[in-house]
Amino acid sequence: MQATDNIILTHEQIQHKIKRIAYQIYETNVEEKEIIIAGIAQNGYVFAQRLKDILEEISDIKITLCEVTMDKSSPQNTVKTSISPSMYKNKSLVLADDVLNSGTALVYGVKHFLDVPLIRFKTAVLVNRNHKKFPVKADFKGISLSTSLHEHVNVTFGKKDVAVLE
Repeated sequence: MQATDNIILTHEQIQHKIKRIAYQIYETNVEEKEIIIAGIAQNGYVFAQRLKDILEEISDIKITLCEVTMDKSSPQNTVKTSISPSMYKNKSLVLADDVLNSGTALVYGVKHFLDVPLIRFKTAVLVNRNHKKFPVKADFKGISLSTSLHEHVNVTFGKKDVAVLE
């Protein structure tokens, strides 16, 4: 991190945002027996793991974690999941990513899961940047930012989570 970087969320704030999103997911799915939390590879998957941990603390719902991988430079036919479609068929699913920038990763992730019937399909992001080129929205979001296209938001998960605007 450089001295010019602006911290937009501290470790403690990120923990609060993730907990609030987990409660919102629980409230939306309170009648369900199982929820699939599908995290877009790397930070989205870490975010999904954190949501899973909190959901398991606050509810008796079975939480299944799924990793979604794709080539972000050419996502059309590259989306893959760590679990088979039969495992999420007719279930409630939340697609999670750390930052919603242009919406490319999220929209191709959504497209992939629409090939299988689901009970409910929602999206969750920690940071929503409001620069979408696709008509995709986050149902659950930690923070919304109005930034310039030239600015970059980076979330670092670790012992001291931080979200930085560069």
